[in-house]
Amino acid sequence: MINPKKSLSQNFLKDKNICKKIVSEANIKNNLVLEIGPGYGILTDFILKEKPKKFILVEKDKKIFEFLKKKYSNNENIILHNKDILNFNFKDLNNLIVISNLPYNISSKIILNLFKNSEHCKEAILMVQKEMALKFDYSLKKLNKYKFLNKLFCHYKRCFDVSPNVFFPRPKVTSSVIKFNFRLKSIDYNNAIKFSSIIFKNKRKKISNNISISEKEVLKIANKRVDEINISEMLMIYNFF
Repeated sequence: MINPKKSLSQNFLKDKNICKKIVSEANIKNNLVLEIGPGYGILTDFILKEKPKKFILVEKDKKIFEFLKKKYSNNENIILHNKDILNFNFKDLNNLIVISNLPYNISSKIILNLFKNSEHCKEAILMVQKEMALKFDYSLKKLNKYKFLNKLFCHYKRCFDVSPNVFFPRPKVTSSVIKFNFRLKSIDYNNAIKFSSIIFKNKRKKISNNISISEKEVLKIANKRVDEINISEMLMIYNFF
């Protein structure tokens, strides 16, 4: 047994019923699947039962990587990478189904990295802290950069909550399984990040004080503060950025 590392925010899933529920949210059969941080492979085994066309495992921890190499040494369908997912090259991959029990300390960074590589992704089913799941939920009031970017890049669903009792070690928080269905259109990630940085760093100011808007119809909305508009109005402003 490899001891979980706090530095990598490792909380290993141990409940088979939760694994089944996660897998049931994904469209795995005959698709290209990528799992981030598979750990000992409990979720991995359930994904394999659904017969993906090809299965990529990205594991940062060297000892766990070596464990997985032995465990799946006879499975030609699995491709293993001992890498940090934030440095992983998505270039030659398309229509990816991403599945993961994400490390909580960098979950938002990983999700934003998936947005950055959205042209390669089809959907993502991820386990995160419930608090993080709510931060990305654009159906809730009080806009933030996560909700804006999520709405821009994805259709979003909060699937179900998960008790701390199904992990080793046991985290102090409730988790949520969430699903991102990536939009088919190409989106300029760098432009979206630039816009969100300008808008959400100056939330108390009128939006028109932060960016230049000339269209009269949009200017009416832009003469408000971020907290005074909804997600659809924010997207309308972004279209003229």
